[in-house]
Amino acid sequence: MIFQHIQAQISVGKKLLAVLIDPGKTSQTHLVQTALQAKQEGVDFLLAGGSLMLNQEMDETIRLLKKESGLPVLIFPGSTMQISAEADAILFLSMISGRNPDLLIGRHVESAAHIKQIQLEAISTGYMLIDGKQFSSVQYISQTLPIPHNKPDIASATAIAGEMLGLKMIYMDAGSGALQPISSDMIKSVRKCVSIPLWVGGGIRTSEQANAAWNAGANVVVVGNAIEENLQLIRQIAASKF
Repeated sequence: MIFQHIQAQISVGKKLLAVLIDPGKTSQTHLVQTALQAKQEGVDFLLAGGSLMLNQEMDETIRLLKKESGLPVLIFPGSTMQISAEADAILFLSMISGRNPDLLIGRHVESAAHIKQIQLEAISTGYMLIDGKQFSSVQYISQTLPIPHNKPDIASATAIAGEMLGLKMIYMDAGSGALQPISSDMIKSVRKCVSIPLWVGGGIRTSEQANAAWNAGANVVVVGNAIEENLQLIRQIAASKF
């Protein structure tokens, strides 16, 4: 079980690194290169998903990523169409930072029976969109406002509510193409308030920024857009974990 594996790694103090891949923005050649680089450098997970990705692309992408990397592949869904039995698990995202009922429970009702039928591990995750100084695809698609980057108290209260509701993980995201990553102060504030695994992504373009997130309390750092531009960043960030 992927969630149990995450818990076990966190319990021994391991810093985890995930690479997010959006096939809609990536050629097949680049997918293979990313998978091979991730395997070579000790990445822990690959995430597959994107706001405009189709289901057929999801199946093909996950099969390719698993074949080339041998790593667990988790779905980071942008819609209910992005479900695949090829994956090892799906982050069953509830967008707790917004007030769109479709993304709090509506889409979950549409997809839950199918996820159960194909026996895909669903990890309930509180998704929190944080202002990254850039109007993001997530913000546009979800029609929600991000939590202001300088409001750690709101982020903390939101994460606490998510944990109290029984969510297994918290995912803080500055969004695709963020101009700045989530601040260390906000990560520290949330980390102090919840005991469940904390994922942080969006706007991370250097090993220094990744380490700042880990040192502030992130259990899993997620890198996406920057990898599309510079595959060597995987090596730089992975090496900085140790």
